[in-house]
Amino acid sequence: MTSALSSATSTISTLLGQTSLDDHEETLRAADKALKKSKTDTEAQHVKLVALLKLDRFDDALHVLKQGGDKLKERARLEWAYALYKAGKPEEAAEIAKDATERGLQHVEAQATYRAENFIRASAVYQQLSSDQVQAKNEEADLRINSGAVDAQLEWAGFDRPTRSKKPRREDLDAFETAYNAACGSIARGELGQGEVLLRRAKDLCNALEDLSEADKQAELLPLAVQHVYVLARQGRLDEAEKLASDIPMQEIPDPSTRYIAQINSLASRPKSNPFLTHRLFNSAPTFSQADQLFQYQQSIIRQDSFAIDLESLKHEGVAAATSREINSQSLPSLQYSLNSLSILNVAARARSESGKTALKQIVPLLEKRPNDIGLILTIVQLYVLTGNLGSATQLLEKFLSKLEQSGNDSHLNARFASGLVGTLVSLYVSQGQRSHLRTELAKAASYWRKRTKESSSSFTQPVHALKAAGSALLESSIPGDLSLAKAIFSDLHAQDAGDRYSTAGLVASLTFESPSEITATQLDALTPVERLVTSIDASALEAAGVARASAPTSTNTKRAAPETKASRPKKMKKSRIPKDYDPNKTADPERWLPMKDRSYYRPKGKKGKQRQAQLMQGGVVAEETSRPATPGGEGSRPGATVAAGGVISGGGGAGAGQAKKKKKGKGGKW
Repeated sequence: MTSALSSATSTISTLLGQTSLDDHEETLRAADKALKKSKTDTEAQHVKLVALLKLDRFDDALHVLKQGGDKLKERARLEWAYALYKAGKPEEAAEIAKDATERGLQHVEAQATYRAENFIRASAVYQQLSSDQVQAKNEEADLRINSGAVDAQLEWAGFDRPTRSKKPRREDLDAFETAYNAACGSIARGELGQGEVLLRRAKDLCNALEDLSEADKQAELLPLAVQHVYVLARQGRLDEAEKLASDIPMQEIPDPSTRYIAQINSLASRPKSNPFLTHRLFNSAPTFSQADQLFQYQQSIIRQDSFAIDLESLKHEGVAAATSREINSQSLPSLQYSLNSLSILNVAARARSESGKTALKQIVPLLEKRPNDIGLILTIVQLYVLTGNLGSATQLLEKFLSKLEQSGNDSHLNARFASGLVGTLVSLYVSQGQRSHLRTELAKAASYWRKRTKESSSSFTQPVHALKAAGSALLESSIPGDLSLAKAIFSDLHAQDAGDRYSTAGLVASLTFESPSEITATQLDALTPVERLVTSIDASALEAAGVARASAPTSTNTKRAAPETKASRPKKMKKSRIPKDYDPNKTADPERWLPMKDRSYYRPKGKKGKQRQAQLMQGGVVAEETSRPATPGGEGSRPGATVAAGGVISGGGGAGAGQAKKKKKGKGGKW
């Protein structure tokens, strides 16, 4: 066996010596000739594997690895991981290259974890590679470019890392690849203006390259133009976006996923278009290979676009059914952006794209079916705010968060203290001037975030900006416990990033209340001096311009005076409403709206009328009447009904006056 292996090795070496190193087809044919003599020749299998990888035949390379078995896989671990990565299996490739000491495998692990959207692990691997000594030519530039791409993806994924600078570095502006990655990071953070400037910088750097042909330059500039269309559309500059999109040659974009995104951005840049035509063009998507799939955040946005176009095409029932199936298959509450976006689209479909009170009537009953749906809760809160019903919005959100907090479930507590939900409730408190409620909520949330950070420092990313807001709000409190918590918050933030001036200022302010002696000179030097802050302020000029001065109150009455009402001009009456005998010089009768008998100047005519008037007048003479028995032959007379002074009726027991009046003309009883 040993002699046969030595013979096969010499044969493959001889064959390779007759070929060119750049002619991978010749190398592949030489390896096949050697394998015809010995199918178990590991050396020949390895050569064939490398040749297939050089020819981008990754599926064939995996087939060779399968035939070679564990022996070939152990020998060609780097090629095995690379073949899996290029064949669209990044998770398997990352698992094979995991914890490798070989630098080539570390590069493959970083690329594979990046494509598998494990951006935190990819960032850690690239940081480790950057800290070690560079071994290959141009490796340092490649590491800087790939690290910038990972940072941009972390921004899109919503990971907040306080130790990383958000501003582009000077070296990021030296190459068009790094400038493009910095632009993508700014766009992901919503800094569209800075993103547009960096895109233009990347374009200029690419055009200035001398080692690229014009065709290669155009291939590199097309993704930049597609991203620029997106930025212009987000800024509302639809005319510019439409013009730029029309200048992009879609068919010349080599990457199918980039070409599809360019088509979607082109549709989104059209200010007015036929929704049914847009629906047809949108759904004419190309088929992607397994190695050229969209990232998760891209798929989520495209799916939202699809449902939005369906709503524009009046397909409300279809959108409601499709989104309901997706929502019901997930566990709620969930903090996934894609799932909560589907909840909002589901609400829009059920409300038939209506808003305000009309939409509330349709979607509020959904709370009985999906009480833990965060997207549904936030949509109802937003509609309440739009209708001016801040009290109902606050009550609904408070009730929902209280229910999550009382459950005690870890996933429910994570949702309860999600920075977005806490921020929404705080905004409602601010709009209603409820400062004490605001501080209570922020103190409770900050305590939970600090506890989670200590318990699981690796898996939990604390919301730095929310902690800063909580600490600032607690500094306004007069409660000792709130001030102690503010000190603890800013102490932790300052320990994480001593260069953050906001955290330093908060720490100094919190120490001022409790222990001023702990404030160091370094912390004070990091703050902007007071003299510099007030350099441009002229107190005399401000006072001369009318600065409000404190003065003693002239009156103890704090009640606000009623506003002065201006005399309004009388409206001119229409001719059709003016009586025929109307005289504008005469004053109208003020009692003309009362009945005639109720007017003060009414005088009845005749004797009976005068008597009736006298009886109805307060203080008039009361006419006495002889009461009659209720029935003839009764036991005696009983009091009937009399008219009291002022016309008040007082009734006695037994039969009334009307009954006695009816018996007056009778001839007596039956007996």
